[in-house]
Amino acid sequence: MNIDFIKKDLSSKLGKKVLITVYGMRSRVDYYEGILYKIYPNIFTIKYQGEEKSFTYRDVITKDITIKYI
Repeated sequence: MNIDFIKKDLSSKLGKKVLITVYGMRSRVDYYEGILYKIYPNIFTIKYQGEEKSFTYRDVITKDITIKYI
């Protein structure tokens, strides 16, 4: 898996509903359910509760976050 593959996959799913799981420190896990909103060269954003929340492609590669399409 590389960044170009992730960008292409996310670009094809713009406007779709996603569930982002963020694995943080000390076993903390956060969930964000929103709409895949924008794709940028280094980050992508989702529309979450009226705000934009951004994530990096690196986080997907390192498995700090996971993306599930709903």
